Amino acid sequence: MALAYTFRPMTAADLPLVRRWLGAAHVQEWWGNPDEQFALVSGDLNEPAMDQFIVLAGMRPFGYLQCYGLTAWNTGFGPHPEGTHGIDQFIGESDMIARGHGSAFIRQFVDAQLRLGLPRVVTDPDPLNRRAVRAYEKAGFVRDRMVETPDGPALLMVREP
Repeated sequence: MALAYTFRPMTAADLPLVRRWLGAAHVQEWWGNPDEQFALVSGDLNEPAMDQFIVLAGMRPFGYLQCYGLTAWNTGFGPHPEGTHGIDQFIGESDMIARGHGSAFIRQFVDAQLRLGLPRVVTDPDPLNRRAVRAYEKAGFVRDRMVETPDGPALLMVREP
């Protein structure tokens, strides 16, 4: 039986944990400067277009996931059906990497979003981040095209029902 993950809405009480995760070398490699990222993540706590979650395996928090409605910031993603959402995530605990958790929790989360009626979910990993691209593929995403984002070139990946 596959492990079921819990997606607990992130609160201000989670900020020290998220700050620690953003400072980990394996997260910084793809998310960048931890202070800048922490300012963005903490600043989005009250953003209505952004839902943030702490991902738990059993009772153990080990990752972060954000799900957002596409806005003017994402115009480089091109046209998508009304209601399309984007996701970004990372595994904060290094001992949980390369164990299949990424693709499994992404699939579980996105399956639930699609069952709730989202027409499409997109993500935009760095094309050089092979581990992330493979995790998204294993979670059912398909490669769409290269896009330009404020953070540089990205591989747009799409998942539909």
